[in-house]
Amino acid sequence: MASTRGTLALSKAGISFSLHPYDYDPKAEHTGLAAAEALGLDPAIMLKTLMIEVDGKPACVAIPAGNSLSMKRAAAAFGAKQAAMMSVPKAEKLSGYHVGGIGPFGQMRPIRTVFEESAMSGPVIYINAGQRGLIMGIAPDDAARFLQAQIAPLVA
Repeated sequence: MASTRGTLALSKAGISFSLHPYDYDPKAEHTGLAAAEALGLDPAIMLKTLMIEVDGKPACVAIPAGNSLSMKRAAAAFGAKQAAMMSVPKAEKLSGYHVGGIGPFGQMRPIRTVFEESAMSGPVIYINAGQRGLIMGIAPDDAARFLQAQIAPLVA
Protein backbone atom coordinates (compact mmCIF):
# COMPACT_ATOMS: atom_id res chain seq x y z
CA MET A 1 0.00 0.00 0.00
CA ALA A 2 1.19 3.51 -0.74
CA SER A 3 2.86 5.66 1.88
CA THR A 4 2.60 9.43 2.06
CA ARG A 5 4.05 11.93 4.50
CA GLY A 6 0.63 11.89 6.17
CA THR A 7 0.43 8.12 6.61
CA LEU A 8 4.03 7.98 7.81
CA ALA A 9 3.42 10.74 10.39
CA LEU A 10 0.28 9.04 11.71
CA SER A 11 2.03 5.65 11.87
CA LYS A 12 4.96 7.18 13.75
CA ALA A 13 2.49 8.70 16.25
CA GLY A 14 0.85 5.29 16.73
CA ILE A 15 -2.49 6.41 15.31
CA SER A 16 -4.45 3.75 13.46
CA PHE A 17 -6.12 4.37 10.13
CA SER A 18 -7.25 2.39 7.12
CA LEU A 19 -6.29 3.07 3.51
CA HIS A 20 -8.77 2.96 0.63
CA PRO A 21 -7.34 3.33 -2.89
CA TYR A 22 -9.66 4.20 -5.76
CA ASP A 23 -9.37 5.20 -9.40
CA TYR A 24 -8.84 8.96 -9.32
CA ASP A 25 -10.55 10.84 -12.14
CA PRO A 26 -8.73 14.13 -12.84
CA LYS A 27 -11.74 15.31 -14.88
CA ALA A 28 -14.24 14.87 -12.04
CA GLU A 29 -15.93 18.15 -11.19
CA HIS A 30 -16.06 17.26 -7.47
CA THR A 31 -13.22 14.90 -6.58
CA GLY A 32 -14.45 14.35 -3.02
CA LEU A 33 -17.87 13.23 -4.22
CA ALA A 34 -16.24 11.09 -6.92
CA ALA A 35 -14.09 9.40 -4.26
CA ALA A 36 -17.11 8.79 -2.02
CA GLU A 37 -19.02 7.25 -4.91
CA ALA A 38 -16.08 5.11 -6.03
CA LEU A 39 -15.63 3.75 -2.50
CA GLY A 40 -19.34 3.47 -1.65
CA LEU A 41 -19.02 5.94 1.22
CA ASP A 42 -21.51 8.41 2.63
CA PRO A 43 -20.51 11.92 1.39
CA ALA A 44 -21.36 13.26 4.87
CA ILE A 45 -18.28 11.52 6.32
CA MET A 46 -16.11 11.82 3.19
CA LEU A 47 -14.24 15.04 3.87
CA LYS A 48 -12.57 17.30 1.35
CA THR A 49 -9.52 19.25 2.44
CA LEU A 50 -9.47 22.90 1.45
CA MET A 51 -6.57 25.29 1.82
CA ILE A 52 -7.69 28.80 2.68
CA GLU A 53 -6.27 32.06 3.93
CA VAL A 54 -7.70 33.75 6.99
CA ASP A 55 -6.69 37.37 7.39
CA GLY A 56 -3.90 36.54 4.91
CA LYS A 57 -2.53 33.58 6.92
CA PRO A 58 -2.65 29.95 5.70
CA ALA A 59 -5.24 27.63 7.16
CA CYS A 60 -6.81 24.28 6.37
CA VAL A 61 -10.43 23.16 6.65
CA ALA A 62 -12.05 19.78 6.18
CA ILE A 63 -15.75 19.63 5.29
CA PRO A 64 -18.09 16.96 3.91
CA ALA A 65 -17.53 16.42 0.20
CA GLY A 66 -21.07 17.41 -0.77
CA ASN A 67 -21.08 20.71 1.09
CA SER A 68 -19.83 24.21 0.35
CA LEU A 69 -17.57 26.13 2.70
CA SER A 70 -18.97 29.27 4.30
CA MET A 71 -16.13 31.78 4.26
CA LYS A 72 -17.89 33.74 7.01
CA ARG A 73 -18.00 30.66 9.25
CA ALA A 74 -14.42 29.73 8.35
CA ALA A 75 -13.19 33.20 9.33
CA ALA A 76 -15.14 32.99 12.60
CA ALA A 77 -13.71 29.55 13.40
CA PHE A 78 -10.19 30.96 13.16
CA GLY A 79 -11.07 34.19 14.98
CA ALA A 80 -10.42 36.15 11.80
CA LYS A 81 -12.25 38.89 9.94
CA GLN A 82 -12.10 37.33 6.48
CA ALA A 83 -11.37 34.08 4.71
CA ALA A 84 -10.67 33.29 1.07
CA MET A 85 -9.64 30.25 -0.96
CA MET A 86 -5.90 29.88 -1.38
CA SER A 87 -4.51 29.83 -4.92
CA VAL A 88 -3.70 26.38 -6.29
CA PRO A 89 0.07 27.02 -6.62
CA LYS A 90 0.27 28.34 -3.06
CA ALA A 91 -1.85 25.46 -1.69
CA GLU A 92 0.39 22.91 -3.39
CA LYS A 93 3.57 24.61 -2.18
CA LEU A 94 2.44 24.98 1.43
CA SER A 95 0.90 21.52 1.74
CA GLY A 96 3.47 19.67 -0.32
CA TYR A 97 0.64 17.81 -2.05
CA HIS A 98 -1.06 18.19 -5.43
CA VAL A 99 -4.63 19.48 -5.60
CA GLY A 100 -6.88 16.43 -5.66
CA GLY A 101 -4.50 14.77 -3.21
CA ILE A 102 -4.23 17.36 -0.44
CA GLY A 103 -4.81 15.91 2.98
CA PRO A 104 -4.39 17.62 6.35
CA PHE A 105 -1.80 15.17 7.68
CA GLY A 106 1.91 15.47 6.92
CA GLN A 107 1.78 18.86 5.27
CA MET A 108 5.12 20.63 4.72
CA ARG A 109 4.61 22.62 7.92
CA PRO A 110 1.92 22.64 10.57
CA ILE A 111 -1.08 24.68 9.44
CA ARG A 112 -4.02 25.54 11.66
CA THR A 113 -6.88 23.20 10.85
CA VAL A 114 -10.62 23.14 11.56
CA PHE A 115 -12.98 20.21 10.93
CA GLU A 116 -16.69 20.66 10.18
CA GLU A 117 -18.53 19.67 13.34
CA SER A 118 -21.35 17.77 11.58
CA ALA A 119 -18.88 15.16 10.30
CA MET A 120 -17.12 14.49 13.59
CA SER A 121 -19.73 12.61 15.65
CA GLY A 122 -19.43 9.14 14.11
CA PRO A 123 -16.78 6.44 14.57
CA VAL A 124 -14.84 7.25 11.38
CA ILE A 125 -14.23 9.98 8.83
CA TYR A 126 -12.67 9.51 5.42
CA ILE A 127 -10.21 12.04 4.09
CA ASN A 128 -7.42 12.29 1.54
CA ALA A 129 -4.30 10.46 2.63
CA GLY A 130 -1.99 12.80 0.71
CA GLN A 131 -2.11 11.27 -2.74
CA ARG A 132 -4.62 11.37 -5.56
CA GLY A 133 -6.63 8.16 -5.45
CA LEU A 134 -5.88 7.33 -1.82
CA ILE A 135 -8.36 7.94 1.01
CA MET A 136 -7.86 7.13 4.67
CA GLY A 137 -10.39 6.22 7.29
CA ILE A 138 -9.56 7.57 10.73
CA ALA A 139 -11.36 8.13 14.02
CA PRO A 140 -12.46 11.78 14.20
CA ASP A 141 -11.00 12.23 17.69
CA ASP A 142 -7.63 10.86 16.56
CA ALA A 143 -7.58 13.17 13.53
CA ALA A 144 -8.42 16.27 15.56
CA ARG A 145 -5.99 15.41 18.37
CA PHE A 146 -3.09 14.68 16.00
CA LEU A 147 -3.56 18.01 14.19
CA GLN A 148 -4.50 19.94 17.33
CA ALA A 149 -7.47 20.94 15.22
CA GLN A 150 -10.61 22.75 16.22
CA ILE A 151 -14.11 21.53 15.45
CA ALA A 152 -16.62 24.16 14.37
CA PRO A 153 -19.52 24.80 11.98
CA LEU A 154 -18.01 25.57 8.57
CA VAL A 155 -20.55 24.69 5.90
CA ALA A 156 -22.90 27.12 4.20
